[in-house]
Amino acid sequence: MRISRSFIALSLAALCVMSSAARQTIKINSDCEGKRFDGIGIVNGGGATSVLLKDYPQQQRDEIMDLVYKPMFGASVSALLVEIPGDGNSTQGSMPSHSHWRGDNNFHRGYTWWVMQEARKRNPQLNLDATAWSAPAWVGDFWSQDMVDYYINWLAGLESAHGIKLDALGCHNEKGWSGDFAKALKKAMVANGYDDIILHGFGNWGDSKMDFLKAMADDPELRDAFDVVDAHTFSEIPLTQEQRQLAESMGKTIWNSEEHVYRKGFDMLITIVKCFNENYIVSGASHVVNWYDIAGVYPLEPYSHDPAMVLAREPWSGNYGVREALWGYAHYGQFSQIGWNYLDDGCLLLDGGGSMVTLRNPENGDYSIIIETKDAKKPQTVKIDLQGDLSDSPLCVWRSDAKDQFVREKDITPVKGSFSLTLRPNTVYSLSTTRGQQKGSFDNIPSSNPFPMPYADDFEDYGNHSDWGYLPHYTADIIGCFELTERPDGNGSCIRQTVGEHTLSWAPEWHHYTIVGDSVWNDYEVSADIYLNSGDEAALMGRVCDVGSGYGIWAKGYYLKLDDRGKCSLVITRGKLDQKELIGDAEQQALIKARTDVETGGEYLLDEAVVEGIKPYEWHTLKLRLEGDELTGYVDGREVVHASSSQYPKGMAGLLAPLHERSVSTPYFDNLRIAPLAVDQTSPALPDIKPLYSKNN
Repeated sequence: MRISRSFIALSLAALCVMSSAARQTIKINSDCEGKRFDGIGIVNGGGATSVLLKDYPQQQRDEIMDLVYKPMFGASVSALLVEIPGDGNSTQGSMPSHSHWRGDNNFHRGYTWWVMQEARKRNPQLNLDATAWSAPAWVGDFWSQDMVDYYINWLAGLESAHGIKLDALGCHNEKGWSGDFAKALKKAMVANGYDDIILHGFGNWGDSKMDFLKAMADDPELRDAFDVVDAHTFSEIPLTQEQRQLAESMGKTIWNSEEHVYRKGFDMLITIVKCFNENYIVSGASHVVNWYDIAGVYPLEPYSHDPAMVLAREPWSGNYGVREALWGYAHYGQFSQIGWNYLDDGCLLLDGGGSMVTLRNPENGDYSIIIETKDAKKPQTVKIDLQGDLSDSPLCVWRSDAKDQFVREKDITPVKGSFSLTLRPNTVYSLSTTRGQQKGSFDNIPSSNPFPMPYADDFEDYGNHSDWGYLPHYTADIIGCFELTERPDGNGSCIRQTVGEHTLSWAPEWHHYTIVGDSVWNDYEVSADIYLNSGDEAALMGRVCDVGSGYGIWAKGYYLKLDDRGKCSLVITRGKLDQKELIGDAEQQALIKARTDVETGGEYLLDEAVVEGIKPYEWHTLKLRLEGDELTGYVDGREVVHASSSQYPKGMAGLLAPLHERSVSTPYFDNLRIAPLAVDQTSPALPDIKPLYSKNN
């Protein structure tokens, strides 16, 4: 939604602004102090946004984290919001909960703990925030005491196992609001010694996202539960003047707990700065985090390129890429710190197009001015008159435009408290009396290479599974949790899909599955040993070429499925539903159709057979061969199903645990192997990967 100038003028009426649309002389007075600056930053989560980052060689893993979190180097963000994992899909995939079932407590599952550790190690002043998208089935109702307990348990594990204390906690991501839940959560936080953690709510988007403000005004207990009120996407739907005034009249700080900027190239950079500026100018938000930071996901996953600032999609090669977006964050991150203050008469829209924000260090008078001119049509000159106790030191000037990003220009020295600057259209400027800024980079980033083929993992080389967050290399769970575990027969290690119930998933569910490999693969075999519990099914996936839009996770490709009674099925998943071909009994068909409201999808049977001698609690080998249009399924080396299909000529491999009406299969998988249908079967060398949680790491 475009913001009209008349609306912005109304929104600025209550601010101490000394300029008007008719002039470009801007008086900045240190006495015209606005809100406390609470930081700008990013979200890690809202899906398994960085799952492949964990598999990078140590050097590149460190470099990527430095580029995002190290102060005065790259993005230099001052705030991080992480997803509290809950086993359910929350855009690009799922992350394992610390508590799959009631009473389960494991604070080393997944990589999120590691992200927080590494970010805080680089910046001890980083504002660390968290909220949940999904939750395990045992919680029952998200707005419940069980969910309160789930949050408190996670906070305790974060501190006891990883030595990290959270700064802020959100109630839920984009799923409505409950005053009773917020009050219960606040009481529990106080009772358990977390009363110094900021509780904010309710993290919604859309026209109704701030409806809870009126309830707060009428309910003193609810009002007292929150220090901060928050919502999403103020750049699309800013706060109304009434909403802002109501929040501020209750003494509540306003945060934007998830902004969305989906742009290409330099347009992403300048829009990030515009977004940060206008979030404060229009909506009074003193803290903004954008979704999301590091794209450690496969390219076919949704949002795998936009809006991330770093692309980390090739751990096997060590290659990564820095997007222009990163330097948009740097224009704020390297020129500000949490605890500074906005100077309101230096926070305004420029009459020639663009916006400007001024931030001041209250301890020594240092200040920074951040300007963007995205909407300007021609150059404009602004004269800045400084008043009060602002530093009289020269200002460094850093500029970004479509050609060059984050370039230092000649310093400006104010004369008698004034200076002028000619601003070019579609450009970002950061001016500051501080020093130490740099355009950080690393030499010798490894070259890009395809996923190694053939590829095999027998899951025997991980040692202590908890050191790896229980996550095998290179797999990306789209829903559910495929974890490293001991084989049920005691003969070594394997992986298992461990989520046996429907989660309180943020996005619609489908079968639980994980993907691995390269979307350009065409003719290959994928095989694995499977172990079925009673009532289980397990499947191998091939030529997976789509995993949904982010809100809906239907895969497109083929899968070969075996159940504990020997029924073997070769299935294609594709778009248009055809009742005549829809697989399963009436109950299963109803389930499939019920889950196509958001994304049209269907499962169609290509061939099936019954294999004699298959029983639960024993190992069998499945193999799916894809050669041209010919698809063949094998069980224990014997061909059992075959079909022809030209629907999907290429795609990734995967493992799948079928969804049932009231449960999900929890099979074991071992000895995963993916091999091309070619003469050369030599496996390429893979890089050395260090554990996430090793004491020596």
